[in-house]
Amino acid sequence: MVLLAAAGAAAYRWWPSDGESTALTVRYRTAEGPTVTDAAKPWLEVINTSGEAVDLADVTVRYHYTADDGTQFAANCVQTSLDCSKVTLHTAAARKAGPKADRYLQIGFTGEAGTLKPGGTTQAIGLQLYRVDHKKLDQSDDYSFDAEKTSYQESERVTAYLDGAQAWGEGPQGETAGSGERANAAAPAEAVRPPDGLLFDDFAYTGPDDPALAANGWEVRDGAGGPGVEDSWSAKGVTFPAGENGDGGQALRLEARTDGTAKGTVQSEFHTVRPVFHEGTFVARVYFTDEPVTGEDGDHASQSVFAISPDHKSEKYSELDFEYMANGGWGRYGPLLDTTSWRNSEEGDRVTEPHQLKLGGWHTLAMTAADGKVTYSVDGETLFTSGKKYLPREPMSINFSNWFIDLPFKGERSWEMKVDWVYLMSGQVVSADDAAKAAAGYAAAGTSHVNTLAGSD
Repeated sequence: MVLLAAAGAAAYRWWPSDGESTALTVRYRTAEGPTVTDAAKPWLEVINTSGEAVDLADVTVRYHYTADDGTQFAANCVQTSLDCSKVTLHTAAARKAGPKADRYLQIGFTGEAGTLKPGGTTQAIGLQLYRVDHKKLDQSDDYSFDAEKTSYQESERVTAYLDGAQAWGEGPQGETAGSGERANAAAPAEAVRPPDGLLFDDFAYTGPDDPALAANGWEVRDGAGGPGVEDSWSAKGVTFPAGENGDGGQALRLEARTDGTAKGTVQSEFHTVRPVFHEGTFVARVYFTDEPVTGEDGDHASQSVFAISPDHKSEKYSELDFEYMANGGWGRYGPLLDTTSWRNSEEGDRVTEPHQLKLGGWHTLAMTAADGKVTYSVDGETLFTSGKKYLPREPMSINFSNWFIDLPFKGERSWEMKVDWVYLMSGQVVSADDAAKAAAGYAAAGTSHVNTLAGSD
């Protein structure tokens, strides 16, 4: 991303040159490294240089860039003392596209971000900006990028707006207008101020080694153990492609692939690091497959959404499962969806109900643990209810996995499962429809991750 040349470009200064204070000041640095990279990594700091307190919900900042090959870009927050859940991120087309900036990343703040007193600072906000197709990007022609700023310095090429009016920076191609409205005016109130007890994630990540995963409490399984083909769990099967609507959002994709041998098998699992679900509602928008993406059909592949105790030998062991098997498994014909509530895995103490359903495609899965029962539903239709004995007795992690029950034949093939978003509300019953509406609201507000669960700080 080459810096804007003086010739042929209109330059606008939006702060006084006579020493008078401005409302906002933006400092910027970039991570050291090559200009052609997997992700741009701008770090920003917003300072209140006015004489009055500033509500961060009225502040937006724009980082201007070019979309290589016109591809879709996405962004996530990696680190900030504010809490990444309070930072909103949007990518949008520039009003006046030019060779140095045809897109911008807009950074905003929820109502929970609070205020900046005069002289106050947000401190460092670490961001990642990347291509949704996960190809390398070239920063050398990005307007806001400056390879020489590897320590914090004021940056005129990152623009800032206060209540819709530009307060800092020089916009590319003469662009000076802000949003013209409060930063989150169009967003639903619940998206701006998320309730307590919520975990939401829209899976805006660069890959299985993205540092934002750990920051947001997720982990990719990569190691030994079962079920399925022993010791075949690998991060190699986890990616984050474009989401359900292909509109710039992303999804979690879990691949299970094999050549028919244990050594040539990869199974995938993605889960929360700590137990987060006990009582309340757990909803996910999931894509199941009825046939392999590549290779011959006939595998007994398990595509699973579940909550489980961290310790299989726990005296309060708890587990709640959705398990979809397009070709069946364990001697049963498919397509088959099992809904199961466990009390003791070692003794096989469980209640389960199978459903002969063909579920290839996108579906909203929900499980609620409340009022003395566990209820499982798909697309708002209740399929199974288990009683008080099988209520969770302790907090569980939430998990998504794609694995092989067995390997019935030789030959290369692969299966996929995707998750567009996950929504967990602790201690409350939420309908699948309301959870979907809330998820859409967070996505519209530019919020890809929220965690207001007790003990999440």
